Amino acid sequence: MENCKKLGFGLMRLPRNGEEFDVPQIEQMVDEFLASGCTYFDTAWLYPGSEEITRKVLVERYPRDKYLLATKLAAWNKCQTKDDAEKQFFTSLERTGVEYFDFYLLHNLGEERTKFFDDFGVWEFALKQKSLGRIRHLGFSFHSTAAELEDILQSHPEMEFVQLQINYADWEDPNVQSRRCYEVARKYKKTVIIMEPVKGGLLANPPECVSKHLKAAAPERSCASWAIRFAASLPGVLTVLSGMSNLEQMRDNLSFMSDFHPLCQAEKEVLAKASDALNSLRIIPCTSCNYCMKVCPENIGIPGTFDALNMLNLYNNPKSAANKEHWNVVMHGKNRASKCIKCGACEKACPQHIKIREFLDQAAKVFCTAE
Repeated sequence: MENCKKLGFGLMRLPRNGEEFDVPQIEQMVDEFLASGCTYFDTAWLYPGSEEITRKVLVERYPRDKYLLATKLAAWNKCQTKDDAEKQFFTSLERTGVEYFDFYLLHNLGEERTKFFDDFGVWEFALKQKSLGRIRHLGFSFHSTAAELEDILQSHPEMEFVQLQINYADWEDPNVQSRRCYEVARKYKKTVIIMEPVKGGLLANPPECVSKHLKAAAPERSCASWAIRFAASLPGVLTVLSGMSNLEQMRDNLSFMSDFHPLCQAEKEVLAKASDALNSLRIIPCTSCNYCMKVCPENIGIPGTFDALNMLNLYNNPKSAANKEHWNVVMHGKNRASKCIKCGACEKACPQHIKIREFLDQAAKVFCTAE
């Protein structure tokens, strides 16, 4: 498998000017990323506009051998037939403008989602594309239990790598099972790619009770650096994906990842204290992946609502929290939590296994006025 530096560029949260991508800034981010020696770019058929902007800022500007490109197929997303699922692969080729993908992933396996890949024969289809030279390395991303991951790896030994959600907040979380999933992947000698190392931004800007431990140990370092280095320090990790959304984040990540050094024992002890402090708080573990939004029939602004609830719980500032919830509703045109019809589609799609309906009920009582 290709050797690359341990920082990967996740193309999920790119900067925008209003609704449009900030192309000049993204191009500069790509340029600085490649100039540092980093080469791994991650997109997906499911990320709105991501594959198309990847073509514009990367594929059309650099020779094909200067970067590694990964994308994904989400057979569980609006696919009714085998043809629907297979079409995603060819759409990704067209959108990105490449002839092959260095890394191709079956997207977000786990729970009810895995069945679609089985029913539509996606495993066999992907292997065929690999034999034709359109895929260099084949694997999958995963959000579920360690036991289910083991079942999949036993059934599909042809998978070369697994992409897992790993960060110090989720390492021992009983729902995410980061450590246990990582250990299963290593048991089956699979290369690991890490996603959500800063947990949707939470670990980049953690509450003060968490950040004080990190800043006391190293005032000059960002909180994000601790989270990303934690993930990158694990054996068997090919790269750690960071969904960088501006040039400042890019430069910060490159400052400690272009010449990466694993955490030492003293740093691990500091991070353990920070993790304990974080786990003592009441935080909804939403990463703003928006998978819930893609299936919600009422188009409720779930991630923004949870952001407001977290602000209320962490800082006990009802006014700021209410303003954030109002911004979510008015500025983004999303329906309020009170519109929830309790269908449960969001919970089936949520990689974090959040009890979304319960929290929306809470938000409705806190934020929503009678209409």
